[in-house]
Amino acid sequence: MSSPSTPVGDLAFVVRTVARTAVDNEKAFGDLDAVAGDGDFGYSLARGFEIVLSDWDTLVSDSPAEFLKRVALVISKRVGGTSGPLWGTAFLRASTAVKDRQELKAEDVVAMLRAAAEGIKARGKSDLGDKTLLDALIPMTDALEQRLTEDGAGAGPAELARLAATTARTAADATTPMQARRGRQSYTGERSIGSPDPGAVAIAVMAERVAAEWDARD
Repeated sequence: MSSPSTPVGDLAFVVRTVARTAVDNEKAFGDLDAVAGDGDFGYSLARGFEIVLSDWDTLVSDSPAEFLKRVALVISKRVGGTSGPLWGTAFLRASTAVKDRQELKAEDVVAMLRAAAEGIKARGKSDLGDKTLLDALIPMTDALEQRLTEDGAGAGPAELARLAATTARTAADATTPMQARRGRQSYTGERSIGSPDPGAVAIAVMAERVAAEWDARD
């Protein structure tokens, strides 16, 4: 999965795309959060990922684990509200999943996503079904793992990126009729029913952009 564009190849492309997506969708994510939350999700996420983009040259490393760890520290320090600890933990746990890797395989991607989800579960005391970003992240990870189990050798990166995007979108949409049981939206009770979870939607939008831009990446 390596690429000549950066020392950590495709991983750097994905993280940079995630960062750009967070910044570009600040208003959309904030408006969605305002339906049943405090509306600061888009703002908080964008401010942190702006720093990731502005400090990019100091973050990229020859080691995938070190790169993710550096990103985690920026997110933890610069993203406000509950998003900072959760997203920071996700990147930090992902880094530990590949601490001995210099080049990443598809199985490592699943390991990173799984570790990120487990970190969010622990930090947010949440799980699948609580109407959080986990409701998109976990199904997306499960779908990738299943695809690799079925036919790992035949699953190319572009195909896996498309699978991640379609699965995350379906899962995010499925949070609409759910009542939030964790996070600020849970404080509003039944008011959280009828709109998708902002974090789950963010995962879907990020995955969709990665898939759409995969073949055109530098």
